[in-house]
Amino acid sequence: MSKAIILVALCFLPALAMSGRPNKNPFIVRGRVYCDTCLAGFETSASTYIPGAVVRLECKDRRTMELTYTHEARTDSTGSYKILVSEDHEDQFCDTMLVSSSQLRCSNVSPAHDRARVTLTRFNGIASDERFANNLGFLRDAAAPGCADIMKQYQETED
Repeated sequence: MSKAIILVALCFLPALAMSGRPNKNPFIVRGRVYCDTCLAGFETSASTYIPGAVVRLECKDRRTMELTYTHEARTDSTGSYKILVSEDHEDQFCDTMLVSSSQLRCSNVSPAHDRARVTLTRFNGIASDERFANNLGFLRDAAAPGCADIMKQYQETED
């Protein structure tokens, strides 16, 4: 009987010990923050990337919508950010969102590009630890010169 108890303990104790530890390989959430210089509502060839912008990652419980995790990051000189997340958020909604811009003339949040959903679990078939969030955007206070020509490129033409 005691051998059976020892055998069961040896089988389940390592699993219990591992369940409470953070993952060896953290998730890496990556994205960029841009300035919509033409007020197009999307990235154009005139869009620029914002260094020093602040982005927040928030995770909320799917059922209660209670905030369970938050972490902020600042973009580098290329407007890119990277957030390391050491735990799995399987039953949670996780979003990256804009907090602030470092550019006074481009600090209005673009309503359709203010947040991006990311999946932070290893139980979904994604083999990589990297997660790429859609780019987040701020709107410039007024359209930059030359935007009319750029916007003509996006107009539909009938053939």
